[in-house]
Amino acid sequence: MTTNPVHTEGNQVPPLDDDLAGVLDDLAGIHAGIDLLRDGIRLLALDRHSADKTQTLLATLAGSSDGTDILTALAHLVARLATADTNPALRNLPLDRQKLAQHHSEQALYALTDPNLHQHASEASAAISSH
Repeated sequence: MTTNPVHTEGNQVPPLDDDLAGVLDDLAGIHAGIDLLRDGIRLLALDRHSADKTQTLLATLAGSSDGTDILTALAHLVARLATADTNPALRNLPLDRQKLAQHHSEQALYALTDPNLHQHASEASAAISSH
């Protein structure tokens, strides 16, 4: 993992680290919706935020205790895309493959909406508010 210096000239927001930049680059061109997500992530990473806005962003991305965050939305999208009832592209697959895809997506949904997973972002957000 390559890190950029914390203190940049003029206190500018540092460029993306190699890990995040690499993931975003690898996701290019898959679908227009993915490109929009990539653009949003890049904007969030490179924009200058106040401490209050950072706190809100952390909670909105993954730290909501009531499931109103981006990670939860993505988890539900995974489940939707891998279920033949909500994705007609899968309806021609053999039933066992449909069920297996749905089963794994339900497991992903469960894992990605686990409150313990969200607790870390929530605690990061809370740590900022105690300033």
